[in-house]
This record gives sequence, structure tokens and C-alpha cells, in this order.
Amino acid sequence: MDATPRQTDPEGHEPGITWRVKLVVALLLALAIAVVLGTNRWLSERFTEVTRNRAELRLALYSGNMISELQRNSVVPLLLARDPELIGALERKQYATTSARLISFQAEIGAASILLLDREGRVVGATNRTQLGESYRNAPQFIEAQRVNDTIFSVAPREAFGFDFTYSRAIRSENQVIGVIVVAVDLVKYERAWAGLQDAVLVTDSEGKVLLATEPRWRGLPLSEALVARDAPSAIRRALQGAADWAQAPPDAYVAGEAVMKTETRVAFRGWRMITFTAYDSVREKVNGVLALEIMGFAILLAVTFYMLSRRAWSQSVSLQRESAELRQLNARLQREIAEREKVQKNLEVAELTLAQSSKLAALGEMSAAVSHELNQPLAAMKTYLAGARLLLQRKRPDEALSSFQRIDDLIDRMGAITRQLKSYARKGGEAFEPVDMRASVSNALAMMEPQLKARIVRITRSVPRAPVMVMADRVRLEQVIINLLRNALDATKESRAPQIDLMLSAGETATLTVRDNGHGIKELENVFEPFYTTKKPGEGVGLGLAISSGIVTDLGGRLTARNAEGGGAVFEMQLPILDGQAKAAE
Repeated sequence: MDATPRQTDPEGHEPGITWRVKLVVALLLALAIAVVLGTNRWLSERFTEVTRNRAELRLALYSGNMISELQRNSVVPLLLARDPELIGALERKQYATTSARLISFQAEIGAASILLLDREGRVVGATNRTQLGESYRNAPQFIEAQRVNDTIFSVAPREAFGFDFTYSRAIRSENQVIGVIVVAVDLVKYERAWAGLQDAVLVTDSEGKVLLATEPRWRGLPLSEALVARDAPSAIRRALQGAADWAQAPPDAYVAGEAVMKTETRVAFRGWRMITFTAYDSVREKVNGVLALEIMGFAILLAVTFYMLSRRAWSQSVSLQRESAELRQLNARLQREIAEREKVQKNLEVAELTLAQSSKLAALGEMSAAVSHELNQPLAAMKTYLAGARLLLQRKRPDEALSSFQRIDDLIDRMGAITRQLKSYARKGGEAFEPVDMRASVSNALAMMEPQLKARIVRITRSVPRAPVMVMADRVRLEQVIINLLRNALDATKESRAPQIDLMLSAGETATLTVRDNGHGIKELENVFEPFYTTKKPGEGVGLGLAISSGIVTDLGGRLTARNAEGGGAVFEMQLPILDGQAKAAE
């Protein structure tokens, strides 16, 4: 290092440092302003175009749905005008069953409402029975339908805000008008669907009058007056809040004094048009996020520049003194860290001993819970069989009672096998594996669950192939898995009106057993196979059934999965390697 002392100003800075710092800071600030302005302009245009394209796609979807609804209801008056029972009721003037028939048509067609008017315009049949007896003599639906031999579409204002959209057609008998059928189209449901969006949506007729709108006060007004109308904070206010921005392109329109993006499309029906007004909020959020990152980057760069330029002003003596002080502090810190590490090492040894003891206690608790859980089902079945045997002995039917005792003996053997199988938690082995027909396992499991199935009204459907489905497994453990899945399905359908459990066994590359129920489904799929995880009330389960079943299926070389069904309920699927011809020959 050069030993020649450097010239410094009274404040300790080298000559030329100050003006160089000012120049670099000025250049960085100019570069930052140019980059931020250019990025803001470019990103605003890009994200605005993306937002506009999405609005156009939504408009196409909205208009398509509305046209589909109108076309679907337009053919209804033609069909009902030819209905023999409605024609006969008008001719006989007997309307006892007319409303019931219209209600049945409404359920099949999906119309908002259906009215049957006689030749005087009086309501003689209606899906809403409160309208019976009302007069539509001066209504345009009734008057215009009698003038032509075609279906008439009418738009009539309601007493409150909004309009009624109806199709009407005259019912004729021997070229004489005997009545009129009126079918209302429910377009208000689209208003309710649009109201949940951030965009403001409206539909105008060929004259520019607003027919449908997410803002109720717009309905019935010309478009120019609707855009001027203001209201208390509402959906349109939330959609248009914060739309104006100093750096964005000129807005397409102003709604209630707010700048918005306007998207318009033509509805292929009577000259109608659909318009949406979209706020620039989402555009500004994305742009501002990028700008914040850029500004942060320039701030960091400026800080680094200051640091690099200012470090040359430090004196060598101050640097040496600081390094000496840092070395002394580092030495003291190292001594403290050595003492702390020795203390932590001792605490770690004590914690390892405590953790080992806790693990033993946890394993013992899990084993006890597993024994209780696995033996609960055979004990419940034994209680049922003992009650049946006692009743048979009282009725002097010892032969049938003897079969119940044989079943109890089989259950006792099964309980012994279950306790032996619980050793699999400590070690895994395949010494009990044998060729097992999964069809027989399903039947045995259903027989074990017979008391629970008889206690409730549950529809059980079983689909199994005709040919044997052979797997290499432990019969007792395999049946226990099926019982656990059935029991889980029974518990899940307790609150179902029509409980149903479907068992489907198929054989392909693997043997697959599917158990599906129509219960409440699974809320936390990621935790369903965790030990002690349960959604049941205290005392109804410990949450080990599925955990034990998953471990058994894994030991058998397969896998157990769970998912929620599309129509509701849960689906558990067990897949096991199928036993091929070579494995059978080896056995």
C-alpha cells in the first residue's frame, strides 16, 4: 500500500470524492426515473390489453348463456299451445287440474313461471297459484298473442325496478282463440350471477334502454342517463374505485365520474347489446408491484454505490484500530460460544435420554390403542351372536344355536390372530402370507359387519368378477382392512337420507377394491391416514382404523388411497399386486 499520506478536506474526505458522489447519484436518479416511467407505460398498456381480452371473453360467455336461455324457452309456448288437455280444459272451462299440469311442465322445462289465460284474459291456470283469477286483459302479452299465429316476445316493466320477459302464444280451436299461454323467462338470475363480479354489467335493448344491470337503479333508464346516476357505495362503487391513474392511457368511459374500461358486444336477439365496465384496479396492482421491485432495486444499487464511494475516505489508522477491536471482540465471543456449546452438549445428552423414554411410552400407548381398536369389531359381533344363541336356546332350537357358537369360536380365533398380527408394528415379515381370493375376503368382511349393517337401513351394492381374484396376502389382516373401510363408510353415512355403500372389485394389472359412500366426504385428505386423526366425537373412535389399514396394505406390497367423489361422499381404493400364474405354480 502507498505510504504517502492522502490530501483530505477538513471533514476527512479526499479531494474529488464529493463531486463524483453527486454525479453518480444524479445519473442513478435520472436512470431510475426513466426506467420507472417507461416500465409503467409499457406494463400499463400490456396489462390493460390482457384485462380487455378477458372482459371480451366474459361477455361472449354471458351473451351465449342468455341467448341459450331465451331460445330454450321460445319453443315452450308452441308446445303447450298444442297440448290436448289444456285445449280441452279451455273448451270445457274446467280448470281443476290445469295448474298442477303447468307445474309439472315447469319442473321439466325450467321456465320461471307459466300462465294459462282464457279468452277474456283471466288467469285460469298458473304455476304460482296466487295468480289465479288475475286479469291480463290489457296486458301486451295477451293482446298481441291474439293478433298473430306465432309466438310473441314481450318486455313489460315490473311494479318495482326491473322487467318481466315473457313468450306468449294464442291457443286456438277450430280457428278460434280460446286462450293464451304465457311463459316467463328468468333472466334475473344472470343479474344475480353478475352481481358477484367486480365488473359492472348491463344489457340494453335496440333503443338503448337498460333492461338488465348489476346496479338496480340503472334498469329502465337510457344508457346515457344510467351512467350519470349515482348511488350509495355498492357493487359498482367497489368495481370502479381507484380507476383513475396519472400514468395510464385515457379511459374508455366515465361511470358516476369514475374512469373505466368499456367492453361492448352485440347480443343476437332483437338488437340487444351487452356492455361491461371494468375498473383499472387489477392493472394498477400488477404494474405497481413491478414498479416497487424496480424502485427497491435502484435503492439498493444507490446504497451500494454510496458504500463503495465512501469507503475510500476511511483513514488507515481508524481501520487498524477497528480491526484490533473486532479481533478482541471476536476472541471474547469465541470463548463464550465454546462455553455455550459445552453446556448445550450436556443438555442434548439429557434430552436424548428423555426422548428415548418418551418414544417408548408413545409406542406403548399406540399399541394399546391399536389392540382396543382392532378387537372392538369381533367383540361386538360376539355379543350379537351370544344374544342370538340365547334366544335360540330359549326357543329350543339347539342346532341353530350351535352354529352361533361355532361363529363365536371363529371370532375367538380371529382375535388371537389379530393380537399376533399387531407384532408387525415392531417387525415386518411375510411368514403368514398365502394365496387369498379377494372375493372371499369381501364376503367374510360383510359377514363380520352383519350386526352393524342390520342395525341401520343401508343400501349395499357389491360388484365382483366371476373369476377368482388371487393375491398373496395375510387373510386376517386383509379382511381387517376391508372391515375398517366398511366401518368408516357406515360412520360417514350416519347423517345421509339414503345411505349407500358401493363395493367394486376388479382385476387387471393389480387387484383393486373400491369402497364408496355418499356421506359427508373428507375435509383434510392429507391427514386422513395419520394416526389418531379422527372427525368423530369423543368416545366414538381413536383415529387408528385408517392408519392401521394403510400400514397393513403397505406391508402387503400395495397402496391405500382416498379421495372425494364428484357427487359427494368419499372413495377409498386399495390396490394389491395380483398373483400371476408363476406365483401360483411356485405355491
